[in-house]
Amino acid sequence: MPFLIGVLLALAVAIFARLVGFERDRAFYPTVLIVIGCLYGLFAVMGGSMSALAAESPGMIVFTLLAVFGFKRSPWLLVVGLAGHGVFDFFHGHLITNPGVPTWWPMFCGAYDVTAAIYLAWLLLRAWHSRGATEE
Repeated sequence: MPFLIGVLLALAVAIFARLVGFERDRAFYPTVLIVIGCLYGLFAVMGGSMSALAAESPGMIVFTLLAVFGFKRSPWLLVVGLAGHGVFDFFHGHLITNPGVPTWWPMFCGAYDVTAAIYLAWLLLRAWHSRGATEE
């Protein structure tokens, strides 16, 4: 069930962002990636574990940097960051002990992340194809 909810919520957020115009702003997906990248840190604080927060910090930094470089250089880095966080979710429990993480979270978050990455890749490819069609 967490997997299905993650997929459906990612699609709902994408559709909502499209309808209200959020996705037209280049900062939307970088902001999403930064928030996603920091949630395990939030769980560490909620679990009262400074050691978990320290262990989560490198990941938070990596995903924030991907968001910044994705914003500044290439939105494809945002796709890499979102998909990469989905992979990170899969391995997270084997790498870091974080008492604040709900048991269902990695499956939910991984599904959300990968769905968001696929959607953003689709948007980028669609924009690239439409630019190519108008230039010919």
